Amino acid sequence: MASIFSAGLIGLPPAAAAESLLDALALAYQTNPVLQAQRANLRALDESIVQARSGWRPTLGVSASATYNEVRTPNGGGIDESNSATAGLSLTQPLWTGGRVASAVSAAEAEVLAGRESLRRVEAEVLAGVITAYVDVRRDQEALRIRRDNVQVLSRQLDESNARFEVGEITRTDVAQSQARLAAAEAQLRSAEAQLAISRAGYAAVVGQNPGSLEAEPPLASILPSTVDQAYEAAERDNPQVRQALYNAQAAEARVAAARAERMPNLSLTGNVGWTGLAEPFEPSDYSRAVTGRATVTVPLFTGGLTNSRVRAARERETAAELTVEQTRRSALQSVTQAWSQLLAARANIGSTEEQVRAARIAAEGVRQEQQVGLRTTIDVLNAEQELRAAELAQINARRDEYVAATLVLAAVGRLDAANLAPGLETYDAERNARDLRFTWGWTPWEEPIGVVDSVFAPRTQLLPATAPAPSAAGPAN
Repeated sequence: MASIFSAGLIGLPPAAAAESLLDALALAYQTNPVLQAQRANLRALDESIVQARSGWRPTLGVSASATYNEVRTPNGGGIDESNSATAGLSLTQPLWTGGRVASAVSAAEAEVLAGRESLRRVEAEVLAGVITAYVDVRRDQEALRIRRDNVQVLSRQLDESNARFEVGEITRTDVAQSQARLAAAEAQLRSAEAQLAISRAGYAAVVGQNPGSLEAEPPLASILPSTVDQAYEAAERDNPQVRQALYNAQAAEARVAAARAERMPNLSLTGNVGWTGLAEPFEPSDYSRAVTGRATVTVPLFTGGLTNSRVRAARERETAAELTVEQTRRSALQSVTQAWSQLLAARANIGSTEEQVRAARIAAEGVRQEQQVGLRTTIDVLNAEQELRAAELAQINARRDEYVAATLVLAAVGRLDAANLAPGLETYDAERNARDLRFTWGWTPWEEPIGVVDSVFAPRTQLLPATAPAPSAAGPAN
């Protein structure tokens, strides 16, 4: 049965004989398509800074044209033909934009920083999916083992019941009860096999390969906050959604400044070189040359209310962005509360289920022994076995829920990333592409002083404090 379900996973790379959670996290971190796509989106967003800074850079254009004229005069006037050619080179250098370009650059920088926080959020979601899929497979593997053991125990119980029925110690009713419980156990076994196949498919989808023999997951206690108050503080400081909202608010503020800058004068220098002559015959020495240089100051006086409308719209967007910060902060604190409560409940359940399994195992053994001396019936033995299996299943579910809850706490406080979970893994440098683009094609050395002057009335992007590392640099394996 299991082989039928696993056939749907053909086409994915097989897993190694033994695989740890860190192996799965590393593979997903390097190959997961959702994460790779988000990185590509961030690299595309990095280009917005280059595009914004181009407002300080010169523009150079060339033009050429050729003209042919033919004039026919009636009544024998003949045909008068003429031609000409012109070519020109134009260079324009902005000197002052009233802060419009500087504000656009600040907005682009803030949006790029927000994009990096979005990448952190997606990374946390992917890694949380890997961890959940990993512990789900381990839970379902253990559940399948319990179901198989249950079938074996009930099969022996049915054989024993048949033997005792043959010698007249019990009735056919006892045999029927054993048969019914065995049939139910076999159905539960089939369901457990199906559930394991589903979990394996989910694992393959997020990790990129079929699960092999999965090792026990490492504890996360070393990178978890010690108290819920520490979790709240970490969430307000390091939660990627909160940080993204703060950067978006800075971008909205810069957009307001950019809209206001449309009221300011603009200063630019323009130089033109032009050549004019005959296209036919073409004699370069006969071409005349004209050189023009001019400084242009443009002062907007009346735009029909367009500029004021843009400023009002930008202000409202800034207000919405600031309110989003508060809403995101509240949502982050709510997530911490929910995850922390689930973690405490799961930990309590682990202790309860361990005691439940211990007591159920003793009870099942005692009931079997008492049945041998006639103090218990077949249904008592069957009920005791059922209670033991239910306790074992509850125990593995509690352990799985505790690990997932701990993962959710780490995600809410901004610590669910590769640097904390797999310290030895080479992590993706989200800033490298932006650094490489800083002095790429199109950069000019004089844009730096122009940018400094243009930024006098523009807001500067404020970097938030770097995310605090987890308490243990050794990672979750400790």
